[in-house]
Amino acid sequence: MKVQVATSLLEANDIIARDNRKLLAESGVYLLNLMSSPGSGKTTIIERLLRLEEEEAVLSDQSRRLKIGVIEGDIQGTKDAERVERYHIPVVQINTYGACHLDARMVRAALEDLPLSDLDLVFVENVGNLVCPAEFDIGEDLKAMVLSVAEGDDKPEKYPLMFKESALIILNKVDLLPYTDFNMDALDERVLSINPSAQVFKVSARTGDGMEDLYRWLKGRVLSKKCAITT
Repeated sequence: MKVQVATSLLEANDIIARDNRKLLAESGVYLLNLMSSPGSGKTTIIERLLRLEEEEAVLSDQSRRLKIGVIEGDIQGTKDAERVERYHIPVVQINTYGACHLDARMVRAALEDLPLSDLDLVFVENVGNLVCPAEFDIGEDLKAMVLSVAEGDDKPEKYPLMFKESALIILNKVDLLPYTDFNMDALDERVLSINPSAQVFKVSARTGDGMEDLYRWLKGRVLSKKCAITT
């Protein structure tokens, strides 16, 4: 009976996720579902990407600047939302009050509070957890997972579903490599054994190392979806 209940919940979630995906396609908005354990640096990565977009707009053409929104998922509190809100972008906070992940229904309610017609990209910062978020489709274009070097290179073997489901793997805090026994080659081997097509970026959101390459790659994905919808 428990299995039947769980299956029913996932099926109901998937129906809403499909509706979310349709809404996002109609609006021309790219949705990135950012997942990780607590403290890996999800918010700092979002902040760094927002700063890079600001710099790009100043150096080139303001009219080509990506319009970005953020959905912040936390069990409780609004600290991360307050950090992102300083960039003068629309932010919606979801507090789950105990649930270890965001589901499609929660995200749909948040999307309805965002000005989708004026946006190109929405970051969903999921609840910090390496298990549950990977199981739930929220209608995203891309599942991305952040791993910090402080967590160790064995995480793909311990949490294989997260690495299997994430098309984008962001290894953060590479500036701390000299102070850890993290084995980069071992991580690459473990990730690719689970997800051979995964795109891996090695960055430090704090120092900015590697972040421009990640920014360029992600912006290309967003603009490709925009172009595909308008042509």
